[in-house]
Amino acid sequence: MKISYNWLKQFLNTDWTPEQTSELLTDLGLEVEGLEPYQSIKGGLEGVVVGEVLTCEKHPNADKLKVTTVNIGLDNPIQIVCGAPNVAAGQKVPVATIGTTLYTEEGEAWTIKKGKIRGEESHGMICAEDELGLGKSHDGIMVLDNTIEIGALASDIFNIENDQVFEIGLTPNRADAMSHLGTARDLKAGLIQKDINLELITPSISAFHVDNRTLKIDVDVKNKDLAPRYCGVTISGLKVKESPSWLQHRLKAIGLTPINNIVDATNYVLHDLGQPLHAFDAAKISGNKIEVKTLAAGTKFVTLDGIERELHEDDLMICDEEVPMCIAGVFGGMHSGVSESTTSIFLESAYFNPISIRKTAKRHGLNTDASFRFERGIDPNITEYALKRAVLLIQEIAGGEITSEITDVYSNKIKDFEVRLSFDNAKKLIGEEIPKEVIKRILTSLDIKVNNVTETGLGLTVPAYRNDVQREADIIEEILRVYGYNNIKTTEKLNASISTTSRFEDYKIQNIIGNQLASQGFFEILSNSLTTANYVGLSEQLKEEHNISMLNPLSSDLSVLRQSLLFSGLEAVSFNINRKRSDLKLFEFGKTYHGYNDKREEFKHLSLFLTGNQSSENWHDNSKKSDFFLMKGILIAILERLSISRFNETPVNNDLFAEGLTLSLGKTKLIDFGLVKKTILKHFDINQEVLFADFNWDAILDLVKHNKIKFKAIPKYPEVRRDFALLLDENVTFESIYKIAKQSEKKLLKSVNLFDVYQGKNLAKGKKSYAVSFMLQDENKTLNDKQIDKIMKKLQVNFEKQLGAELR
Repeated sequence: MKISYNWLKQFLNTDWTPEQTSELLTDLGLEVEGLEPYQSIKGGLEGVVVGEVLTCEKHPNADKLKVTTVNIGLDNPIQIVCGAPNVAAGQKVPVATIGTTLYTEEGEAWTIKKGKIRGEESHGMICAEDELGLGKSHDGIMVLDNTIEIGALASDIFNIENDQVFEIGLTPNRADAMSHLGTARDLKAGLIQKDINLELITPSISAFHVDNRTLKIDVDVKNKDLAPRYCGVTISGLKVKESPSWLQHRLKAIGLTPINNIVDATNYVLHDLGQPLHAFDAAKISGNKIEVKTLAAGTKFVTLDGIERELHEDDLMICDEEVPMCIAGVFGGMHSGVSESTTSIFLESAYFNPISIRKTAKRHGLNTDASFRFERGIDPNITEYALKRAVLLIQEIAGGEITSEITDVYSNKIKDFEVRLSFDNAKKLIGEEIPKEVIKRILTSLDIKVNNVTETGLGLTVPAYRNDVQREADIIEEILRVYGYNNIKTTEKLNASISTTSRFEDYKIQNIIGNQLASQGFFEILSNSLTTANYVGLSEQLKEEHNISMLNPLSSDLSVLRQSLLFSGLEAVSFNINRKRSDLKLFEFGKTYHGYNDKREEFKHLSLFLTGNQSSENWHDNSKKSDFFLMKGILIAILERLSISRFNETPVNNDLFAEGLTLSLGKTKLIDFGLVKKTILKHFDINQEVLFADFNWDAILDLVKHNKIKFKAIPKYPEVRRDFALLLDENVTFESIYKIAKQSEKKLLKSVNLFDVYQGKNLAKGKKSYAVSFMLQDENKTLNDKQIDKIMKKLQVNFEKQLGAELR
């Protein structure tokens, strides 16, 4: 939520700086996440001064250019080449001096530099209004009033709005603070706690009066549960046009685009007071009647964005006698809104049922400023006041007369909340006793009425607009946030208990592997367990019926619990690649969730992602791509760290992978890993290979808990290495060599390694050469040549017999 500092000061005439105000708002629970400057003219016209054109002559080398001398208040005039057709001697003009930065309509900066134009020096620029951001005209330069002093700063002449805008991370419960008025109320309470008493200045509506009753529009609220309060009034004889600059500046400061004076006025009051409004073109209301009701399921309705939507039977609609005109509290209709030809309007101000609005907005995928407030609960008692405020503003900027009484349908008044506060409970929850007078002052500053006071507590009435304060605990929270969390003293005594835990606790194993991966250059990610239901369509093994759906999803992208960690990881990969971070090593510990006929299950996983180069680019080494074997080495290192060394390798049976392996122990699957399918990568706009590994973390934790640590002393006697160059059929794998070697010599053969592969020239067709090393060691004595030769001869014979190998 964006709050303008200048706008806020219309409610509280404070001399606090924006930085001080930010700190206090954050202490009050309205966390200020950022403070950004706003200028109605970007750059603030810094470097632009008023000059007088002394001479204006035709450019000697260009028909359409003129050479001028301009007095800008310096000792000597400056020469400027100008192409405007209306430049002439004797004019007062805005001059952008050398070094001035101007901005295009798209916000791109460009700087005025000294230069030569067709051979003539130019020391600045005489500006048109669009070049300064003061308008859109480019027909010629701006000609200023001749009475303006030469050398005067343009920033002093033109009305430039300079503001600071707070970006407030508003929590969902604080519907009351979703406006400048609401923010000012909180700020006032915080200042009172600091003994600064300021009056909350609210806009006056005393000028409101009905001019005549020539345009009455009847209102019939057919569903009072969904629309507890509905107000409306007509205004006639108005003129739709561009809003005045002050109003445009207010809206632009908080990120809104001005549209026209009527729509801008309703948007202004929305952000001013927190009350959404909607203006209907009165000429388009059939039968001069408004009906607030639901329609039959399947009814077609075209909204302002031009999309035809199919209504639900529970969607509350604003209709005339013939057709629907607006989805109540959510979005207006295409054919009933204000246009340039509008001369009379019906202005609506209402309180709609929050649950109804929330469900309707979610059903149609709409999230507007109005629905954002309605679905959280606005002030039901500000409806008429806000309507009058908007009417007066519209009359001020668009003219017109009030041509009907205000219709106010409010059959069942929404009452304030009665709450009892116990001083003992407040002390217990806060951890410190706050003086009773301070508590009463805080509550009063928050518009919470103190009805009665006893030795044990207070009887309170909470205004209806604070729908998040209905319990004693809520009252205590209000007291504490205004009193200041920072003012609660910390205890001098620290109590702690020591618990003994197993070294096999899940989080300990997770930390060990997490640290190992981090030491290898991996970064841990933590993605949302909620995802889109569409992802299951990327794999035949993920079933839509196994999705666990949210009853009240925040959006369609967060509607189900994930069945795989792959897709949330690919979102992170895509996000980084799009920001020029294409060499990635990521891992995530997380859960997947699956719904079956009669139960729901969740499983722990560890996912790894490798893509791009293994190391960053440098002068010494050529960057090498992360590949399948790098991933396999990382995975084996993880298993070895967990004392899992004996496992089987089989081709992966998972359609998430283009190719890969499954590592298993018996019938227990440990890891699926390999290259992610290109069709899946394309869905995330990823155009480079991504390696993915999916650990069955539950199974691994179970294995680790049953593993016993084995160790042995470091051998005293040296290893011996012998190499074979084996000529083999091209279909023979290294795995078969490894298994034969291990079976041939189980005691002294410690390792077998393939260090070179050759195919091609000087070898027969269908043959290849493997260079294999063998490490031999006796842990009790030094091996002699006779023992070594015997073992190597045995290996040679077995390779020849079983593989048809030849020594080269």
